[in-house]
Amino acid sequence: MAKIVVAEDHEHLRKLYEVELQADGHEVLLARDGREAIELTQTHKPDCVVLDIAMPGVDGIEALLKILSSDNEIPVILNTAYASYKDNFSTWAAAAYVIKSGDLTELRETISRILAERTQSQADEA
Repeated sequence: MAKIVVAEDHEHLRKLYEVELQADGHEVLLARDGREAIELTQTHKPDCVVLDIAMPGVDGIEALLKILSSDNEIPVILNTAYASYKDNFSTWAAAAYVIKSGDLTELRETISRILAERTQSQADEA
């Protein structure tokens, strides 16, 4: 079971992600904004972080950069409704960029792929 931090400012989407990712067997820690995501990442050392970009206060891009400056081994997935952020070079540091959809298949598959890659990388290092 992987530990995943999910930062999303819309409550109904947070709950949807929590239910769906728990159904996949993951432990899910929820954050309402980038600041909370940074704090959860520092205190809980998750296996993966999923960040919305457009959030009040600390947005997803700022959170991405702060998380990776503390621990660049944590894979971060940007999950946003806006394809235009792909052109922002700061987003290139993310492990993946997923466009939000009512169907969570792409996000779930991306999480699975990234966790498998992380597990393989850790096994190769051992």
